[in-house]
Amino acid sequence: MIEKSAQPKKSAHAPNPSKSTPPPAKPHPSAAKAAPVSPETKAKIDQVCGGLDMLQEDTSVPRNIRRGAEDAKKLLLNETMALDVRKSGAINILDELANDPNIPLHGRTLIWSIMSQLEPLA
Repeated sequence: MIEKSAQPKKSAHAPNPSKSTPPPAKPHPSAAKAAPVSPETKAKIDQVCGGLDMLQEDTSVPRNIRRGAEDAKKLLLNETMALDVRKSGAINILDELANDPNIPLHGRTLIWSIMSQLEPLA
């Protein structure tokens, strides 16, 4: 025979009144205003954006590739995030675009060139 205990079972989802509320979460480090970049780095970012503009304006490249180039450019120019976050996000987008089977060879070559310009940025 199974005995039932006199105390009711506590639900896993019920709030525990003895615990205090957690402290407010700290903002993500990239959410704060990023440090200013050097003029040389700014010039390299502008050069990369020029290459992304070329890719965007090329009508022989599929629309999804052109849209991805636009997204990568917006990400690079977003100065509210740290440079390394912007750079790695743009490289990730461009890597996905370069692996698309529908991209023409000249578009893939341009993406690889842009990625190689982005990698040394610091």
